[in-house]
Amino acid sequence: MRDRLPPETGYWVALIERLHARLRDQPPEKGGMSAEMMVIVAALVVVAITVMAIVSAKIINKANSINL
Repeated sequence: MRDRLPPETGYWVALIERLHARLRDQPPEKGGMSAEMMVIVAALVVVAITVMAIVSAKIINKANSINL
């Protein structure tokens, strides 16, 4: 297949092959997230939902106070 490609694509083919080799030679990742990380992520989600609720309530109150 390589002999049918234009010579300019040789660089890209070599680059892709090298990236494949690097990814293939890397050790697999170990497990998932730790329990501590799960607690931190859950706390951040709760904070984000709380902030979103407060901002939404203020926007709705301001919109309701506008007289047309």
